Amino acid sequence: MTKIVEHKEDEVFDIELEESILKKNEDFAKKNSELFKTHNIKTIDIMGSIGSGKTSLIEAMVKRLKEKYQIAVLNGDLTTTIDSDRVAKHGVDVIQINTGKECHLDANLISKALEDMELDQLDLIIIENVGNLICPGEFRLGAEQRLVVISVTEGPYMVLKHPFIFMEANVVVINKLDLAEAMNVEFEKLKADVMRINPKAEVIGTSCRNDKGIIYVIGALNLS
Repeated sequence: MTKIVEHKEDEVFDIELEESILKKNEDFAKKNSELFKTHNIKTIDIMGSIGSGKTSLIEAMVKRLKEKYQIAVLNGDLTTTIDSDRVAKHGVDVIQINTGKECHLDANLISKALEDMELDQLDLIIIENVGNLICPGEFRLGAEQRLVVISVTEGPYMVLKHPFIFMEANVVVINKLDLAEAMNVEFEKLKADVMRINPKAEVIGTSCRNDKGIIYVIGALNLS
């Protein structure tokens, strides 16, 4: 029998600091949201773990949407410009946000990036969050929609082990379906796990490598 030790809210030593940080972040997120609305910019915060296929999904979306929208992509990562370089090859504006040691983007970093952007010339901003299924869920950025990407290569229990990030997701993408059989992972089981946590989320299966399901993701985000 497995014994489980769980924390209680009043036992978290840094709770006052955490509340202060999250409150400040929420203030920045609201300002970002108001700025996006003022300029009539659609915005998407794309979250997921490292290797789930966030960048591949963004590339596939950009290729389909760049003739319809003026797009900018903000790529969040600890270091390097690897992902932003991939996206930039598709002819859209890209800004790399390096967080150093931080495991998520926050609304203040987005606010700073927006200062260097010609917002009047944009219709759509796609934000690729740092690869992590925990911290990004707590830090809203002011984006209109939140999308979470997971892949079948992460195993059958990824949703159950990281429920928080799915709670407020508008769209959940289950990627790499071409590998589902080899990984012995069932799409319908992962979808059911998501729906138990967030019945309002739209769950879509994709294979970004084969460009399958991308059109349905675009539709779910009201971008078609």
